[in-house]
Amino acid sequence: MSLKLGGNILVTGSNRGIGLELVKQLAEKTGQDTHIYACCREPEGASAKELRELSTQHAGKITLIKLDTSDEASISAAVQAVSRQIGAGGLNLLINNAAINKPAAPAPLSVTGKKDMMDVYETNVVGPFLLAKVFLQLLQTAAESENDRGGDMSCRRSAIINISTLISSIEKCPETFTAAPLYPYRISKAGLNMLTRCQAENFKGHNILVTAIHPGWVRTDMGGEMAPLNTHDSVLGMLGVMSSLSSKDSGMLVDWEGNRIPW
Repeated sequence: MSLKLGGNILVTGSNRGIGLELVKQLAEKTGQDTHIYACCREPEGASAKELRELSTQHAGKITLIKLDTSDEASISAAVQAVSRQIGAGGLNLLINNAAINKPAAPAPLSVTGKKDMMDVYETNVVGPFLLAKVFLQLLQTAAESENDRGGDMSCRRSAIINISTLISSIEKCPETFTAAPLYPYRISKAGLNMLTRCQAENFKGHNILVTAIHPGWVRTDMGGEMAPLNTHDSVLGMLGVMSSLSSKDSGMLVDWEGNRIPW
């Protein structure tokens, strides 16, 4: 599959699961003009072993960046590291994938505390908020590049993709709640949807596309073994969707097959 993606791409939470598969497929399926900034909390740690191996396989195409999205100092250091390397092209695509779920599923109300709510909100909402803010100048630079000036919004030009979930949908909550109460996770991702909508309005004057994508119920540490979808198929679908997004999709929530999900 040929992707209409390229340039400078940054992926958070890239050491495992969906994030790792995003880096893998982007490295394999995009051209030589692509450079991927793969971010995780401990790029030199044991949990990033597969990511380091992937970086070695695609030498020169992947740069590992230390980033903890719940820590402002870490975010500041990461943006400085990326800015030093990114060159005049700017940042074409920011994929906010890093997320946590606390307490462990099914996380009913009876075992969920204030700290769980705050920790999940900080990572899943505040992190993407801050990253968009600090990388805005680089996203604007990409949007204003001579080659793309005057064209429609796209992930090849300049975009933010916020990885959301079906269970963030308020309308669909009655259908999904019993199977997965997950108070902090659901509420944080609903907040991420509003962030997506706000950013889409805020950044449309800069021709920066902002869309939220549900990757499906995927077999990962978070999704569990019962999930019907593997990371390869989920990411393959999402990258196909990202390749087709335009201004009409900015501020929307869609799934990995391109279907629109109601708020």
